[in-house]
Amino acid sequence: MIHVTLTGAAFVIHRVMAHAGQMVVLVFGMLLCVVLAVAVVGVVAIPARRQGRDLLTPKGEEVVAMVREKTGSAVETAIERTGEAMGAARDKVADVTSPKDD
Repeated sequence: MIHVTLTGAAFVIHRVMAHAGQMVVLVFGMLLCVVLAVAVVGVVAIPARRQGRDLLTPKGEEVVAMVREKTGSAVETAIERTGEAMGAARDKVADVTSPKDD
C-alpha cells in the first residue's frame, strides 16, 4: 500500500508547478524572440523597399520565381482533382438518395 503524506503531496505539487513555471518562461522567451525578429525585419526591409531596393539577390529572386511557379501549378492541379472528386461524390450521393422506380 502506498502511503502519501501531506509533505509528499506538497512536494509533488511544488514540482509540477515549478515545471509549469519553466515552460511559461520558455514560451515567453520564444515569443519575445519572434517579436524581436519581426521588428528587425521591419526596420530593415520596409525602408529598403520604400527606397526601391531589392530585398533579395538575383539568385534569391530566381528561387522565389521558381517556387511561385511550382506552387501555382500545384494549386491548380489540387483544385482540378478536388473538383473531380467532388463531382464524383455528388454523383454517388445522387444515385443513393434518388428514388428508384422499379
